[in-house]
Amino acid sequence: MSDQNRRLVYSSEGGAIDLPTRARPGSAKHGHPLPPEDGVIRVARERRRASTASIVYGVPERELATTAKALKQLCGCGGTAKNGVIEIQGDHRERIVAWFAARGKIAKLAGG
Repeated sequence: MSDQNRRLVYSSEGGAIDLPTRARPGSAKHGHPLPPEDGVIRVARERRRASTASIVYGVPERELATTAKALKQLCGCGGTAKNGVIEIQGDHRERIVAWFAARGKIAKLAGG
């Protein structure tokens, strides 16, 4: 067993025990990755507790709010645009990619 998987459970020696800190899933460390600047719009799916969200990366900042509004109307659901990313509630990836393709923009399904 590696030392990484071992941790001190009990010690009869006095003094403070220094435990390594681990990032919890969902903490600030697990944010959205920065989109590559290649002009391709990427549409991914993320799990949010018991539901799913479609995440759109690579939309230019100046078009972010208007694109988010149009996608929310297209999908008939809620969502938000923040930090250069559009989040749409539910799994609407295929519909979003088709919407971008109809407007002549390159969009890809990202992730698994």
